[in-house]
Amino acid sequence: MKLSALTGERFRETPSDCVIESHAFMLRGGYMKYVANGIYSVLPPLKRITDKIERIIREEMDALGGQEVLFPVALPASLWEESGRLQTVGRELLRFTDRGGADMVLGMTHEEAAVHLVREYASSHSRYPFMIYQIQTKFRDEARPRAGLIRVREFIMKDAYSFHTSQEDLDAFYQRCLQAYERIFARAGIPQVVSVASDSGMMGGSLSHEFMLLTSAGEDSIVLCPHCGYRANMEAAECIVSDTPNQTMQELAPIHTPDICTIQDLCSHLDIPPKNLCKAVVYQRNRDDSYVIVFLRGDLEINETKLTNLLGEGIHPALITEDSGLEAGFIGPCGLSCENPSSPNAKHTVLYDRSLQGSCGLACGANRKDFHFTGLCMERDCPDVCYHDLAKAVLGGTCPACRKIGIKVSRGIEVGNIFQLGAKYTHAMHMQYMDENGALREPLMGCYGIGIGRLAASVCEASHDEFGPIWPISIAPWQVHLCCLRSDNEHVHSQADSLYNMLQEQGLEVLYDDRAVSAGVMFSDADLLGVPIRLTVSPRNYKEGCVELSLRQDKSISAKIPMDEVLLRVMETISRLKEECRPA
Repeated sequence: MKLSALTGERFRETPSDCVIESHAFMLRGGYMKYVANGIYSVLPPLKRITDKIERIIREEMDALGGQEVLFPVALPASLWEESGRLQTVGRELLRFTDRGGADMVLGMTHEEAAVHLVREYASSHSRYPFMIYQIQTKFRDEARPRAGLIRVREFIMKDAYSFHTSQEDLDAFYQRCLQAYERIFARAGIPQVVSVASDSGMMGGSLSHEFMLLTSAGEDSIVLCPHCGYRANMEAAECIVSDTPNQTMQELAPIHTPDICTIQDLCSHLDIPPKNLCKAVVYQRNRDDSYVIVFLRGDLEINETKLTNLLGEGIHPALITEDSGLEAGFIGPCGLSCENPSSPNAKHTVLYDRSLQGSCGLACGANRKDFHFTGLCMERDCPDVCYHDLAKAVLGGTCPACRKIGIKVSRGIEVGNIFQLGAKYTHAMHMQYMDENGALREPLMGCYGIGIGRLAASVCEASHDEFGPIWPISIAPWQVHLCCLRSDNEHVHSQADSLYNMLQEQGLEVLYDDRAVSAGVMFSDADLLGVPIRLTVSPRNYKEGCVELSLRQDKSISAKIPMDEVLLRVMETISRLKEECRPA
């Protein structure tokens, strides 16, 4: 490919709305173009990268016995009604009505389509186990797309679905998929990806893992234990606070706190740390706007995923009105209109985080404007409450696995996920098979996803310098970037043309910069395109009868290679770089 004919432009300036490096480099380097919020058109360099990622994924899925299929993007809403998700999934699922009046959705995931495809085929136990997969465009109407390809609305994804007749078989295949994912990420150039326990969310199921690239550019929080290796997404990580609750028994006493309605102000007023407070966080159910009040220790934050899972439905931050019976800023566990959420007369659902269990001497709201209580003792003043794990894990807390103190919290990008769905979808959609004894049973499912564009962007996040991406040879848009300095020089141009033809004849992927531009422009563009091997032909090199070879990953190292040895050295370098991308 000659750069003079390559569709797309490269830019020197970083767009103002880019918050991470991969977003900036992909726009500046002519990889993609903004179309609408969370929607991009893909240009040749990125298309070549994603094609190679897809090839790696296909090889690994085929090695597992997977069979590639293709589901529709537009699906009848009736399929989602069968599974029950049409009512439970929010506005992320794009719904529309076709010209015939039928309700339709744009697929954001394809569990329903997978069951629909095979439920007649797989009516006998002899058909099991099997796995189908696709690489397909999906649409998820994200409320806040950001960071280029990291969070988009339209994207290409590999999703696979396995079907099994026993939990043991599902467990074994799940483990094989986990290992295949590790190979995929290593081959794509990011072997540092780690698997973490995660929340299944709208997918359902009993077990799930996310594959995380640990980076400050990530928007997910990952809980890590340096002692035992425990890893979990913040949404799924158990919160165990490590310090001992206050055991000082005091009388429950009201105090006047005019205009003091925040944690910070109350701590300053009473001269106590936040952990000595019992604070209230209030939500409303999406279904009926009824209030959900959660009490927890003042230094902790609510894990909304845990709360949603406990309630079994969606929630949103509360708008506290005058007729709610709640006094915003002064809500406490003593004196609420109804503290038992199971009571048929309950006005509010009241929940308690286990960080409060056994605590004494706490300050809390008094449910009166401008008043708080001091001396709250949970066992004495709230003796019959049930405690739940509803808080986010905290830096320095106790590890849920080994019970040692000192967990860490890191940022990460989710580059893949796997789920054990069990019979969630096969049961809802009445998929059955006849076992060896003639009994009808529901098969168990697994689900396995990788976002193609997000994986490309994640590789860029993991491997770049201040000048642009450093693509690993396995997914680089080209293997060799040939730069012809002074293309107006007949001898130099002839040498570059000859080298270009020779490399192409050997089946190598070459990007040939034949433009009449300055060395600065040429090398700047080469940095943005991130091709692993760079060959430079110039008047000086021509006189010396050589070509300069350098690597994008370390531009300080270069070598002048005699013209008749260039092909051999390039082939050797490609082999070495490929070896670096092989799974350990």
